[in-house]
Amino acid sequence: MAQQPKLIIHGGAGDSPDSKGGIDNARASLYGVLEAVYPMLLAGATAEEAVVAACTMLEDDPRFNAGTGSVLQSDGQIRMSASLMHGDRQSFSGVINVSRVKNPIQMAQFLQSQPDRLLSDYGSAELARELQLPLYNPLTDERLAEWMAERKSNFQRQMAGVLGTIGAVALDRQGKLCAGTSTGGRGFEKIGRVSDSATPAGNYANQNAGVSCTGIGEHILDEGLAVRIVVRVTDGMSLEQAIAKSFAEARSRQRDFGVIAIDRTGAIGWGKTSSVLFAAYHTGAEMGDTFTETADPHSEIDGS
Repeated sequence: MAQQPKLIIHGGAGDSPDSKGGIDNARASLYGVLEAVYPMLLAGATAEEAVVAACTMLEDDPRFNAGTGSVLQSDGQIRMSASLMHGDRQSFSGVINVSRVKNPIQMAQFLQSQPDRLLSDYGSAELARELQLPLYNPLTDERLAEWMAERKSNFQRQMAGVLGTIGAVALDRQGKLCAGTSTGGRGFEKIGRVSDSATPAGNYANQNAGVSCTGIGEHILDEGLAVRIVVRVTDGMSLEQAIAKSFAEARSRQRDFGVIAIDRTGAIGWGKTSSVLFAAYHTGAEMGDTFTETADPHSEIDGS
């Protein structure tokens, strides 16, 4: 019997919805992606195809910190990272600190079929040339103004005002899972700093669950968050239990992040330590979001 497809996406986490132009605008952006991508899953698209399509749309939306609208590092350059993980094959691929391209997630998808599946800055630039990707400047006026204002204070802030990493997790009709994550980084960081988004700590999937993370990358890396949740599900915990336990441990260390997830039964889960998680989901019966969710960070929708 065919599985009921499920889809959850995120556009980052933060202290206030104002960082995305308000709840209504952020919700409209995310729901627009769901409305475009979920029908693909119903029509038989793979989880990988759905995740890449969703991430591409989010990268193209300047509201979020990935692709167009990415933040700048301290030297005024944009360096983006993205990864894709196919749960059935348990295959991870990604690019780290790539510049001058429109959609890093599509480069990560191409690398799924290559023997070398994770490329850093120089390798990513060479791959863009090999694929004959057109040069693209993802800089927006808003991000440039933000960087110029911060430069006057010699980058006293540790990050830009928006935690807008994007991601998607999908379960397709064949019961296969895929997770994808893309980011412009923390903003104002040291030249060449690497985020969690192109590592299994921030993006991970196997046959049992898929997870995409957002928030402060160093905190996600320290917790090995995506892998930790997926392994716990694989070892027998429910998705809700795995997220709850992982976040209980993280709270004692004052971590700042959020996650979205789906397991093989179709259960949809999320968690957050920040005030707001900009995530939205499609269960097949309805769409919903986590914007005003105030419960303990292990909410779940039953996959049955």
